[in-house]
Amino acid sequence: MRAQCHAWLQCCTGVLAEKGVNMRRIAADAVILRKGSILLVKRKNAPFRGMLALPGGMLGQGETLEECVVRETREETGLLVRPTRLIGIYSSPKRDPRGTVSAVFACTVAGGRLKAGSDASSVQWVRLRQLPRLAFDHSKIVMEALKRGKQ
Repeated sequence: MRAQCHAWLQCCTGVLAEKGVNMRRIAADAVILRKGSILLVKRKNAPFRGMLALPGGMLGQGETLEECVVRETREETGLLVRPTRLIGIYSSPKRDPRGTVSAVFACTVAGGRLKAGSDASSVQWVRLRQLPRLAFDHSKIVMEALKRGKQ
């Protein structure tokens, strides 16, 4: 049944794309804070290759957004995380040149060993006071996460 649904969805997406209907992709990103620092990855691929960003990535077939953020964070950083709360949904068409909509979660580290992988060329803890400009709209997301965390 799942394979049939997936095939149907691919077919419909192709037909809709041919008719000019915009099918936007969905992603999940993680805000992981520790002792005045935030965990960031350096992007290996375009868009924003070489820039720091929140760990995260595209929603896979058959997974929840929470499962996606756990999987993507593990793939990019080597760390196992637990989502603790939804920070927000970011859907501005200008936030990502690919038009991606992102669900962003506050997460805590539950295990693993810090090591860059998948589409991250490096992973590092960055002091919040020394935060550079981030890829996508991640600077805005971090500021909103910090503000909401104080409420």
